[in-house]
Amino acid sequence: MASQNSIAEQTAIVSQIGDLAQAGEKMIERLRRKAFLPESRKGLNVRFGIAEAAQLLNCSTNRIRMAEEDGRLPPPPAGENGRRLGYTVEQMLHMREVLGASPSRKPMDEPAIIAVQNFKGGVGKSTVTTHLAHYFAVQGYRVLVVDCDSQATTTTLFGFNPHFNITREETLYPYLSIDPTQTDLLYAVKPTPWPNVDLIPSNLELFDVEYELAASGADGQSVLVARFRKLKQGLKDLARNYDVVILDPPPALGTISLAVMQAANALLVPLAATTPDFCSTVQFLSMMDQVLAQLVEAGIPVDYSFVRLICSKFDANDPSHTMVRAIMEQSFGPALLPVPILESAEISHAAMRMMTVYELEKPIGTSRTHKRSKANLDEALSQIAQLVTQGWGRVEPANEEDLLRG
Repeated sequence: MASQNSIAEQTAIVSQIGDLAQAGEKMIERLRRKAFLPESRKGLNVRFGIAEAAQLLNCSTNRIRMAEEDGRLPPPPAGENGRRLGYTVEQMLHMREVLGASPSRKPMDEPAIIAVQNFKGGVGKSTVTTHLAHYFAVQGYRVLVVDCDSQATTTTLFGFNPHFNITREETLYPYLSIDPTQTDLLYAVKPTPWPNVDLIPSNLELFDVEYELAASGADGQSVLVARFRKLKQGLKDLARNYDVVILDPPPALGTISLAVMQAANALLVPLAATTPDFCSTVQFLSMMDQVLAQLVEAGIPVDYSFVRLICSKFDANDPSHTMVRAIMEQSFGPALLPVPILESAEISHAAMRMMTVYELEKPIGTSRTHKRSKANLDEALSQIAQLVTQGWGRVEPANEEDLLRG
């Protein structure tokens, strides 16, 4: 029978793990600095040509040119070769205001607060969260992303190093802790390179909330209920300034996950097209069914405008993916969104640069791969945008050029 490790050996093991963590954090910071030179800050340099701008604004190119000619809109700057450089995201937002093409919700419309959740890791939860946020941003919506996961992958994808750039006081912790120092969530909101996307970041110290609530003793249940209601109210108050709030909770059943699930008014479940992911998602749904029922019995309301599953990392050339997706369709029916997010090297390459496909100035791989990936993301994520606008009682408007042809 093997003897237990001595205290010295245990100390050495702990020290080794700490050294590995430090080495990894330093490498993340090196990658971040390399990606965001010269100022080590993430920027946004993506531009839209007039044809793409017209498509996004749901109008004709002639209408944009006429607005530029009569002075309502400034033309985009020209490069050294005299060609127009295209419109920035900020210019696109201004164009929407001038041309009456803003999709912002009406004052009486309830902001969409979408939890992107699955207890199975590796399903692309944070990748879906960031791409969904940037898709909504391109469409002109005001977006808030709340990273509720202490692993902070979403925070990293937004260009922040959670170890070096984010303190515990900048996360949800001061608001949710046993001894809170903040009464609302405004303190935690950070701007991002996208003018219409804000972020509440996370880091490893957010997990202290779980420890504190677990150690709250006999009063634990009442403290837990209070935290659930507090997060919901805080997000509801903050959401007044946005059209869409996207929550990225931890991939496990814990205090923060439950608080997020109760605070949301819509649920999006990403899952990959593999048998283990399918089985894990079924277990997640079964667990959520039991937990949400208990929350309702405890007087904690849960109300979702929609619950949808989206297949992520789907490889149409892999027969096993096709088979598992067919199983998903048979099992989940219309709750499974019909267009999956395809596995793409362009998504992986962008993530290496702590970006999404929507932030790339030019293709990283081939132009064909980039176009195919972006077109798929547009189609897949538009399904979620349609659910949001349907909740506001809207129907998709016809394109101006289609009306003319009609």
